[in-house]
Amino acid sequence: MLHRLTIAAVAAATSLTLAGASQAADWRSEFDEIKFGILSGENEKDRIARYDGLKSYLTETLGVPVEVFTASAYDGVIQAMAGDQIEFAFHGSSSYAAAWTETEGQVIPLLTRRMQSGATGYFSKLYARCDSGIANIDDLKGKTLAFADPDSTSGYAVPYFNLIKQGIEPETYFGAIPFSGAHETGILGVVNGQYDAAVTWYTDESRSNVKRMAEKGMIEEGAVCDVWTSPEITNGPFTARANLPQDMIDEVVTAMMAFPEADPDSYAQIFGEEGKDLIAVDHEHYAWIIQMREDIRELRRKRGTGS
Repeated sequence: MLHRLTIAAVAAATSLTLAGASQAADWRSEFDEIKFGILSGENEKDRIARYDGLKSYLTETLGVPVEVFTASAYDGVIQAMAGDQIEFAFHGSSSYAAAWTETEGQVIPLLTRRMQSGATGYFSKLYARCDSGIANIDDLKGKTLAFADPDSTSGYAVPYFNLIKQGIEPETYFGAIPFSGAHETGILGVVNGQYDAAVTWYTDESRSNVKRMAEKGMIEEGAVCDVWTSPEITNGPFTARANLPQDMIDEVVTAMMAFPEADPDSYAQIFGEEGKDLIAVDHEHYAWIIQMREDIRELRRKRGTGS
């Protein structure tokens, strides 16, 4: 149920930010629907359901149908933006960096989430079965560590890079470092004995991939324990293609910024109860992630382990 602001009120407020009704009509004459992409950290059915409230809210507020675009891997969303198949997307920091590089800067970061605490970041954690005897990173030497996706921030780029900074060379330290394909898949692989450990995202005790999976009945609570934590990661951005009409981007941003107050239940469905609001960000906010990805590519190139 909507609280404080009705969708109609948000729509009215949004329209006031435009120079006039004719401007609003201009971008709508070019776009009879809007598609926004979401990443593959969660199984498709649950991730689509999680964004149902936002889809309905934006459809009514903007006055055009809004659809959710999904792909089996992060790169599917990146390529969809590069190919002008979707207009907007929720990215992690690393997938934004990949999209920015792939499109030669034609993806614009607009907003990111802020927590009630004021924090705008999260962490990568490495998990093993609690009954495995693995208590720290030393216990994983020679064992299998699953990363999530090559374009995942918490599921690959940050843990990979920071393990190297700690003096651990993943290709030689671990017995194998496969990609599981998704955050949930990696944790399920640990529980089922396919992997000795896997990395995934963690915000705080009230919000993490492991907690969410336990709440959905996918794993038993207490089945996995964390054995390593990364430095804080910048929250990923909600983005737009740079070739969209500016008035369209402005109207979507206004609607998105009103979303937490207009429909707090749907906002919490995506960002958790501890989410506060959405705040503006720019490219410089993610420059360190782009540099980190370049450093990883160079390290792997020198070792002959990939591009």
